Amino acid sequence: MREIAQALLPLVPKNVEALAGLEMGGIPIATVLSQLSGIPTLFVRKNAKEYGTCKLAEGGSVRRRLVIVEDVVTSGGQIIESARALRQEGAQIICVLCVINREAGGSENLQKENLDLKSLFTISDLQQISTK
Repeated sequence: MREIAQALLPLVPKNVEALAGLEMGGIPIATVLSQLSGIPTLFVRKNAKEYGTCKLAEGGSVRRRLVIVEDVVTSGGQIIESARALRQEGAQIICVLCVINREAGGSENLQKENLDLKSLFTISDLQQISTK
């Protein structure tokens, strides 16, 4: 996990105020990335809790410049839903970071929502590596 986060570190924009790890796969990546970068992290649920804190995100205010962190992007559907909800609460989404872009329309779908996807690997990268 540390090696993945270390490799993602150069993709984190300089003007970000917090990392927003999406439930579930993005949370461990955002946590380690936060430890390496010193940037605070938020844990973002798929839906706001209906009890307790009733919050969409834990870890502080979402009213800042955020980078959404996810493990794998396929269609981008959950990222789009989460980004919309975060924006409704005042977040400014700088970009989306992921470990693997499956190249299944996610990048294009995110672009339609003004969300720039930066990935460590694409599925094409991994296929090339596995054939060597």
